[in-house]
Amino acid sequence: MRVAQKPVPVPAEPTFTRPERVLAYMVASTIGLSILAIVAILIGYGTGVNTGAGIWQAVDLLPGVGLPIGFVLIIVLLVLNAVRRTRAAKGAGK
Repeated sequence: MRVAQKPVPVPAEPTFTRPERVLAYMVASTIGLSILAIVAILIGYGTGVNTGAGIWQAVDLLPGVGLPIGFVLIIVLLVLNAVRRTRAAKGAGK
């Protein structure tokens, strides 16, 4: 009588590397903070707050700086992901 053997688990390749994970969190936090700043600006304008003084100057500046930086980080993340997938495909073909 034969006893069925359990298959040996093959270690899976990580879906994201550490730099990709860090970039993903940077993208999410940069764009999320910029969107929160846009919402704060809209609420401030709607309530008639003087947005030319105090902390409002930084809040007004944040989306103008944060969104382009977030966009560049998304492009970097896509390039890193494409390079990793290309290397994995070349390595699997050998």
